[in-house]
Amino acid sequence: MSEHRTIGIGMDYSPSSKTALKWAVENIARAGDHIVLIHTQPHESHSAQKQLWEEEGSPLIPLKEFQDMHLQVQYGFKPDADILAVLDAASTTKEVTIVSKIYWGDAREKLCDAANDLKLTSLVVGSRGLGPLKRVLLGSVSNYVVLNASCPVTVVKAA
Repeated sequence: MSEHRTIGIGMDYSPSSKTALKWAVENIARAGDHIVLIHTQPHESHSAQKQLWEEEGSPLIPLKEFQDMHLQVQYGFKPDADILAVLDAASTTKEVTIVSKIYWGDAREKLCDAANDLKLTSLVVGSRGLGPLKRVLLGSVSNYVVLNASCPVTVVKAA
């Protein structure tokens, strides 16, 4: 029997990150795996927990706690019902363990930090599909992560 894998999924609740989550659950998650939703908040965010966990990121948050509205307010984010339904279904039908972790700072760097900190087996991120000019001007999170993460990275393009 193979050991469980730890699959990270970059989550910002954009259409592309939602597609990446659904793709990962449908295509690579299997019983016994751990899925870690990796959230990044900008340095400027003013969540109650930022002062405690800004350097290393939050502790791992189990799915049941992640669904709690008070916790969402404390960390300054609000997952939508679609994502919570996908996570609930994956937890029960695929028999995977789902947790979340929140980082503060640049998404590119923090996703790479998460790959190291959490010893991810793989990382799945969405792609906004920026054109070449916007990618040069704004930077591409997925490009940066593919080039710098310490684990294999899958980029899922939004439909």
